[in-house]
Amino acid sequence: MSAELAFNRNADVDYGVAAEVAPGVRRVVANNPGPYTFLGTNTYIVGTDEVAIIDPGPADEAHLDAIARATRGQRVSHILITHSHRDHCDGALPLRQRLGGEIVAYGPTGTERGAIAPGLGDGFVDAAFTPDLPVSDGDTIKGRGFALDVLHMPGHAPDHLCFALIGQRTVFTGDHVMGWNTTVIAPPEGSMADFLASLERLAERRDKVFLPGHGGRIETPRRVVRAYMTHRIWREQTILACIDEGVGTIPRIVARLYAGLDADLKVAAALSVLAHLEFLAARSLVTAEGATEGLSACYVRAASGSGAAASS
Repeated sequence: MSAELAFNRNADVDYGVAAEVAPGVRRVVANNPGPYTFLGTNTYIVGTDEVAIIDPGPADEAHLDAIARATRGQRVSHILITHSHRDHCDGALPLRQRLGGEIVAYGPTGTERGAIAPGLGDGFVDAAFTPDLPVSDGDTIKGRGFALDVLHMPGHAPDHLCFALIGQRTVFTGDHVMGWNTTVIAPPEGSMADFLASLERLAERRDKVFLPGHGGRIETPRRVVRAYMTHRIWREQTILACIDEGVGTIPRIVARLYAGLDADLKVAAALSVLAHLEFLAARSLVTAEGATEGLSACYVRAASGSGAAASS
């Protein structure tokens, strides 16, 4: 079992330009590149005379101008949000003020949001985000010339949605599956158990193309999903191996498993390890020693734990 995933980081981006990426689908990339956003947030325009806009991105005037230019002469019926992380949803309200359209998203989850690390609270989550139309798994969003099935896919975020374009076997996957990198799972915002269960659901589908929230289109969806799952199983086993060798704190596990990782991404790596440990603890395979918890805990094998580690 290998940890390596075949990422595609060769995408070309012409900021401000609406480029066709699938029949009836155009993409405008926001100029907000970074360690978690790759080249920027992808905004998708679905339809022709009447359109839906998926993930308007940040509240960036230049990006909103580009979306307005791309939809000139068209009616915007819906503004769809995959999840309420600011690089996806902050542009929703100003875009609605400009172009109209009903803001559609999962809505409040009633769960703790953000991540237990400095700078990862409201800095990347809009916990107060409320759509005009809350939707849930199994709903369908219809406009003249297009229809999108709603798939609730929690894991990266509790409110994460994917949208399946009916008739084209194309899914807009937001941050749930990306071709350029693995998805960040940062507790309590993220849940490894939910993420893997959502991947199982995607693996059962027969989609032809994924259009992610960052990076280029994914031409082999089921293969990529299975690779994601295999990678998580492998990572879980490497964490258990660390614990068996007495390396039981998250900083020491990160130092061993992510030695070559850029310093800017070490916090995300620590949170990912925490997500794995929470999932292992929920299955009685590990336990935290002492009164500490989260990133400061020391983990050991649980006395009652039995059976092989598995992420399914």
